[in-house]
Amino acid sequence: MSEENKQSIEPTRNGPYLVKNLQNFKNSKNEDIKGNPVMSLCRCGGSNNKPFCDGTHMKNSFIDTKEDDRVPDKLETYEGEKLTIHDNRGACSHRGHCTDNAPKVFRMKVEPWIDPNTQDSDDTTKVIKTCPSGALSYTKDDVLSKDWDREPAINISKDGPYDVVGYI
Repeated sequence: MSEENKQSIEPTRNGPYLVKNLQNFKNSKNEDIKGNPVMSLCRCGGSNNKPFCDGTHMKNSFIDTKEDDRVPDKLETYEGEKLTIHDNRGACSHRGHCTDNAPKVFRMKVEPWIDPNTQDSDDTTKVIKTCPSGALSYTKDDVLSKDWDREPAINISKDGPYDVVGYI
């Protein structure tokens, strides 16, 4: 893809995401959303034209600084016999792909919350690769696996966050 047609998403200061050349844009029902080569997506939550920005951020005092009580951006490691799982709670979007699809490994309300030894490691790595935020990664046979090559896409949740995947 040429540089001028490269897909990208960039946050603007205290404003919307500026999205360029996105080919895969879907709603919560997995239906295609018609977009434009350049579009502004709401980040403030106040737009009357969601997911698109309507300028409301200028009226509702939206600021994009991180909250002081935000979960720190820190990698935790959970070593297993065949698989080591890495988790960054500060990057997690809390969509539940891991807890829904591998509940024996990613355990709610249990510490440690990740146990790499409770399921076949190949099945676990398949689930890790579905993590929409990239908070999860793994090491197997001394090889770190992260940032998988996925088709760039933005999936819009109903009244929720954007799932952004791929190198956008």
